[in-house]
Amino acid sequence: MNYVLYNPLAQAGKGTENFDLAKEDLKKEFGDFTPINLVEYKPEEFFPNVKKEDKVCVLGGDGTLNVFANNIKNYSTECEMYFYKGGNGNDFLEDVKDDDNQKLVYLNPYFKRLPKITVNGMTRYYINGIGYGIDGMVCEVADNLKKEGKTDINYASLSIKLLLHGYKCPEATVVVDGKEYKFHKVWLCSAMNGRYYGGGMKIAPGQNRLEDTLSLSIIHNAGRLRTLMIFPKIFKGEHVKNKKMSTIITGKEITVSFSHPMALQIDGETVLNVSSYTVVA
Repeated sequence: MNYVLYNPLAQAGKGTENFDLAKEDLKKEFGDFTPINLVEYKPEEFFPNVKKEDKVCVLGGDGTLNVFANNIKNYSTECEMYFYKGGNGNDFLEDVKDDDNQKLVYLNPYFKRLPKITVNGMTRYYINGIGYGIDGMVCEVADNLKKEGKTDINYASLSIKLLLHGYKCPEATVVVDGKEYKFHKVWLCSAMNGRYYGGGMKIAPGQNRLEDTLSLSIIHNAGRLRTLMIFPKIFKGEHVKNKKMSTIITGKEITVSFSHPMALQIDGETVLNVSSYTVVA
């Protein structure tokens, strides 16, 4: 049996439309399949009935893949799993694809080890990365704009506005595998499983999601103008050349604490009022 799980809420409510457009490609890959609506399905009923010889494909973006990963980790599913591009955020695909035209990814190697984050009493798995700092604040502001009914939200523009006015840099205490570090004027402090997050930002260019370590990428020790100048370089991973402002530390267990609470994002999902978080590879 083959299943395609799709999220009708993906890409601002265009998930069903994306599924309809992908049907022919999916039939070529999997033959006949049973569509499963991720909003309506019950993981506790679905996963125990999936057999080893079955194939499961998830259609959506990074947010959909995050939900699927957290659902399936509660069950010992041994079937083949796939991901098909069908949402706004596709940093996972950007990280693992072999060419620009690739839409389908075999998931099993990437799901053998997924990192966990513990924050505000909650523990969950994540796919790409944790954003803590100005990127978390951008997600918080964007969520508020969505509640006001706004749909055309430019995250890059929001980032620049907050960078110039509104973002207050915290001090950070970081512990990586038992070793403590201190950072001043922190703009970003992101624990990465992959190289990309935030819609194509190559924040951790040396990270390999198939290894058993994470990369903590910190942008720090700079004023607003210097930070504004380095931000565009993040999309190509060139920010790491600036050793005074960019620090990357690798490890298996990372705890980050800020001097004042801020929003944090997990694969694009916002968590408010965070003073610290811990990730384990």
